Amino acid sequence: MARDYYATLGVARDATPEQIKRAYRKLARELHPDVNPDEAAQERFREVTTAYEVLSDPKKRQVVDLGGDPLGNGGGAGGGMGDPFAGFGGLGDIMDAFFGGGAGGGGRGPRSRVQPGSDALLRLELTLEECASGVNRDITVDTAVLCDSCDGGGSRAGSAPSTCDTCGGRGEVQSVQRSFLGQVMTSRPCPVCRGFGEVITDPCQQCGGDGRVRARRTITVKIPAGVGDGMRVRLAGEGEVGPGGGPAGDLFVEVEELPHERFTRDGADLHCTVELPMTAAALGTVLTLETLDGGQEELTIEPGTQPGTEHVLAGRGLPKLRSNGKVSGHGDLHVHLDVVVPTRLDDAQSDLLRQLATLRGEEQPEPTVTANGNGSRHGLFSRFRSFGHR
Repeated sequence: MARDYYATLGVARDATPEQIKRAYRKLARELHPDVNPDEAAQERFREVTTAYEVLSDPKKRQVVDLGGDPLGNGGGAGGGMGDPFAGFGGLGDIMDAFFGGGAGGGGRGPRSRVQPGSDALLRLELTLEECASGVNRDITVDTAVLCDSCDGGGSRAGSAPSTCDTCGGRGEVQSVQRSFLGQVMTSRPCPVCRGFGEVITDPCQQCGGDGRVRARRTITVKIPAGVGDGMRVRLAGEGEVGPGGGPAGDLFVEVEELPHERFTRDGADLHCTVELPMTAAALGTVLTLETLDGGQEELTIEPGTQPGTEHVLAGRGLPKLRSNGKVSGHGDLHVHLDVVVPTRLDDAQSDLLRQLATLRGEEQPEPTVTANGNGSRHGLFSRFRSFGHR
């Protein structure tokens, strides 16, 4: 079966060449390997590129509209049949011979020297504070830019490209081959002008005829509040200028979030651990906690606070960044309490703790074991006794 190139690009069969080009550029920006490294996306990128090459060529598109496939039967010989036109210029060239592709007919024509540029990708390191508040950052990029000497034309000032003598400006040369159908005329890109139909006889010294040069420039990128590691900010038209001074692609700035010494991040929520002395956990206290934005929050520790207790400060996390670039509220700050037991005590401190143990009747404490899941609590030795009476 012939491949459906229209469905691959997502356009109607009566789509104009401009609609086909716009559909391809939209898909290419999403699937280009520099933007989307996923293997499935790369395979899809090859498919849409092939579909665009076919549908942007009037003769190949004519073959598709007649129900054929100018590239064969889908990439290989199906059912052992192979390509019946192999060795004879291909189905597209035979269609040229029978439907006006020969001399004097409407050939493919020269291809444009002006081509769209590629997208570019740049990684930018940001602190957690910068991700939270947003930042304007000047970045230096090294990309192809428009040649200011020839303004993208490729010719030296005062000169212009000349029509190719080999193909006469058609961008292709034709030859006649003998086949079982008789004489078949085939076409291929002109080897002299490479299909452009014209030759730059006096190229620009600055760009060598390419219409673009590499240059280092500084641009300002606005990073919105709430971005996270791996997110990308798109700068339209700031990528590579295309050959012949074609329109520039886009520049994607990918955020690389640096680790923070006090906070860890979970989406828009922040987490931190506060070490609390044993005495403060037992007696209770009020802590002053510095938040990510430099503010201060008072945290009340109730008497008898246990290790692993969590306090949630609502709205003191990061901005919640939506897909449209707007912020919708803030996450929370989760404070985890870690009760620290002293490991070194002097004599006076040891005596005080022994007195406390005596007052609480804990000189010889019986360990308490809690069974997982049933909520029952038994002394360790009573558990042993209960096992012995079973």
